[in-house]
Amino acid sequence: MSRIPKWFVPVAVIALLWNLLGCAAYLMDVMLTSEDVAKLGAAEQAMYAARPAWAVAATATAVWFGAIGCLGLVLRRRWAMPVLVLSLLGVIVQDVAIFAMMRGVTIPAAAYAMQGLVLLIAIALVWMARTGATRGWLR
Repeated sequence: MSRIPKWFVPVAVIALLWNLLGCAAYLMDVMLTSEDVAKLGAAEQAMYAARPAWAVAATATAVWFGAIGCLGLVLRRRWAMPVLVLSLLGVIVQDVAIFAMMRGVTIPAAAYAMQGLVLLIAIALVWMARTGATRGWLR
């Protein structure tokens, strides 16, 4: 077992906070009332109405498994890697829903940037967990 680098746990804590923000955003999204949706702009209303239930489930998978996987990183547990892989798969399915399945819906440029960032972070977390597991940082 090699010595765990000083950056590992702080990065894992930041990643956990990031994913907890995702969980909060998911909960706010699924708890929107019809009155709340009516207050959104036309583009946001169209996106909200066009997304299939499996896309919402993919988002739930991405954020909840992401948070659990990052908790595993903070606790330095090997099970973090498969959990973070599931989170990454959720992100990918969510992205397919957003960008491939919502034809005719105008998607703001900020959504592309944010989803790109989310995907890169999810990939980095899987890499971090895999590296931690192979180098003996996770037990």
